[in-house]
Amino acid sequence: MKYPEYFDSVTPIILQDDLALFLGTSENGILEFNYADTVKMAGHSCAVVAGAYLVTQKALTELFGSDMPKRGYIKVELRKNPETDNTGVTASVITNITGAAHGNLGFGGIQQVRFKRRDLLFFGVEMDADVRFTRLDTGASVKLNYRPGKVIDPKPVLMMAIGQQATEESRAAFPKRWQEMVKSIFDHAGEVIEVIA
Repeated sequence: MKYPEYFDSVTPIILQDDLALFLGTSENGILEFNYADTVKMAGHSCAVVAGAYLVTQKALTELFGSDMPKRGYIKVELRKNPETDNTGVTASVITNITGAAHGNLGFGGIQQVRFKRRDLLFFGVEMDADVRFTRLDTGASVKLNYRPGKVIDPKPVLMMAIGQQATEESRAAFPKRWQEMVKSIFDHAGEVIEVIA
């Protein structure tokens, strides 16, 4: 799979997963997710996918500090419903990385207790942030907002491909320009990700 070079410059997210350890999936249950993995799961690279990756990465850093995050021990709450503003895509990225699944979509657990991933992600939660991550072992939580509008405006770029003024040349240039825009989100991660006290 050939992809934009900047994918490799995005810091990977590394977690320890007790289920992966139990089943012998990886040595010590260590799992690494990079941006290319996330793009393959989503099927595309855009501001929503990039933002979900960055929000998850920042939340895990805030919750676990220098310790390795524990996959499967994290609850996630989203303020919006899945059909609003592509929140379902955001949730899919977060689920892929953290293991937290909505309703019965996730792993049911061994003996319905150990390694359970169901009912760990929730939509339509009333709160003053886009998303809240909570550690199940300590109860510590962090709330975050994602504000890509601080650094990008996707509409003019999109119009290069679908606008009335689009030309054969602008359509051909669109994919590269689109990924340059997504890259700028990573370049300005400190501006677009807000941690709410």
